[in-house]
Order: sequence, then structure tokens, then C-alpha cells
Amino acid sequence: MSTPENEAAAVPEGAQASSPNEADASGAETPVEVDFAAKLTEALEISAKYRDDWLRAKAETDNIRRRAAEDVLKAQKFGVDKMADALLAVKDSMDAALLVENPSVESYKQGVELTARQLTSVFEKFSIREENPVGLPFDPTRHQAITTVESDAAPNTVVTVMQKGYCLHDRVLRPALVAVAKARES
Repeated sequence: MSTPENEAAAVPEGAQASSPNEADASGAETPVEVDFAAKLTEALEISAKYRDDWLRAKAETDNIRRRAAEDVLKAQKFGVDKMADALLAVKDSMDAALLVENPSVESYKQGVELTARQLTSVFEKFSIREENPVGLPFDPTRHQAITTVESDAAPNTVVTVMQKGYCLHDRVLRPALVAVAKARES
């Protein structure tokens, strides 16, 4: 078995060493001593530090996930808070209409018109808009055809709306119930 001491002894006197570890520039031998226990201890310390850093990062990621899930639950639970508050004024108007002591058709009509304006205002505030597609081409993503009717209008055109549809931003809340034109039979 070859060891650094054996190799150093095998080099004849006056001959140059074949490795820089065996001799320095002046030709004097330099012992190669490696403290493996110290290197192992150092590597274990570095490994422990990396493991600790990894555990901390994992814990932080888990905390962020948990907080995000809690935020989603809160948003679902209280997301309609502002809209509910705005609808309370509409409810108050309806309650006031029912408390009128001497109701007349005209006073009820005015009260319903006022309430309808309040409700429209709430819808506008929360980006809810009506879909009243009379005269527009039938769009199955926004309209629900109830029937087809013979008409002079172009085929697949909405000719009658039985119930208005509503959209929240660009998402359909309720499709419009419509009658669609078909060509007249000759």
C-alpha cells in the first residue's frame, strides 16, 4: 500500500519530486496532513445550517398558505358586505311603502319607481348590468332560447325577451330568456 511517507522515501536523493505535495520549490519535503475529523465536523455544521434554513423556509411557506386560505374564507364570507349595505336602502323603501296609511295607486306607483331607481343605482355601483338583447343575434352564452317564432327579422335574431338577463362585469349571472326568429315557411 502506498502512503505519502512511503512515496517520499522512494524518491532517490537528489531526484526531483514528481508532485508539488512531495516537495516544494527548494526541494525540501512538505508533509501532507489532512484533518478529516475537522473537515467532517465543518461539513456537518454546514449541513445543519442548510437544513435549519430549509425548515424555516418550509414553515414560512406553510404559514403563507394558511394565511391565504384564511383570507379566501374571509372574502367569501364577507365579500357581499358592501352590496348588502347598499341593498338595505332598497329594503327600507319597500318597508316604507307598506306602512303608507292612505295608499293610492299613484303613491304605490311612485314608490315602486323610486325603489326601482335605487335598485338600479345599487346594480350600477356593483357593475351588474341588464341584458335586453332584442334585435341582437342569439348568443347561447348569454341568452336562453325558450322558443322560436316565425318573423321578418333575420334568422337567429332575438325578437322577444321574456325575462331580462344580468351580467356581473362580463360574467353572466342569469341568461336572458328569449324567443328567437326563424325564417317564415313559404
